[in-house]
Amino acid sequence: MPELPEVEVSRLGISPHIEKQTVSKVLIHNASLRWPVPDEVKDIEGLMINSVRRRAKYLMLATDIGSVILHLGMSGHLRIVPISEPLKKHDHVEIHFDNGKALRLNDARRFGACLWQAPNESHALFAKLGPEPLTDEFTAEHLFECSRNKKVPIKQFIMDNHVVVGVGNIYANESLFKAGIHPKREAGKVSLKRYKLLTPIIKDTLAAAITQGGTTLKDFAQSDGKPGYFAQQLLVYGRKGEECVTCKTVLKEIRLGQRSTVYCPKCQN
Repeated sequence: MPELPEVEVSRLGISPHIEKQTVSKVLIHNASLRWPVPDEVKDIEGLMINSVRRRAKYLMLATDIGSVILHLGMSGHLRIVPISEPLKKHDHVEIHFDNGKALRLNDARRFGACLWQAPNESHALFAKLGPEPLTDEFTAEHLFECSRNKKVPIKQFIMDNHVVVGVGNIYANESLFKAGIHPKREAGKVSLKRYKLLTPIIKDTLAAAITQGGTTLKDFAQSDGKPGYFAQQLLVYGRKGEECVTCKTVLKEIRLGQRSTVYCPKCQN
């Protein structure tokens, strides 16, 4: 599933092509995505895309009358192509622009979404989301306060979007390894001192992934169709049975919240 860096890379990829461009047509080839595509999405025809913003893993194409919300789901990706380029299988939504380009949402599994947010309103999906991890609102003190009396494993805690958005499975594995924290340790038993170590590591890990183009996932491609290049630098994720890069101990894998969790039994405690 595309994680926050992949979504941010998509935002960076499509923005130069569609920001300040006028929408000439909206075509819904298949409205049966995770939620039905609302009719209001077509109301942006004739309007300019003022900005392309991201909240958690959602992208918002803002116009004067509201915003189109896009979510990539499990296997979705966005492409910028000439309007004349033939549709590919699973191209469900496309937005044409006066500059001759089209933004297409392709999603084989149809777990993605294309929704509508009215102006000066916040969609219900955003109501209980925690702070963005790359902002000043995300602090060690915030994690510490939210974690008090919580018995949930720290890995699941930092992946909870009510606590902080966008720290998905890959980057939770990586961040906890760099911070030397065992993924099963109870969140409520992690000290403020260790949260002060973990918080900037989460920020740096996500920022590095964005800079280097996102993680190469089987189902993910950037807006220009090229995969990311960060996967080759992952320290623990996907490396079960291999040696720890720090101490050469064999990395172990467990399941937490039905997600693969790889860690070093020596370096993480």
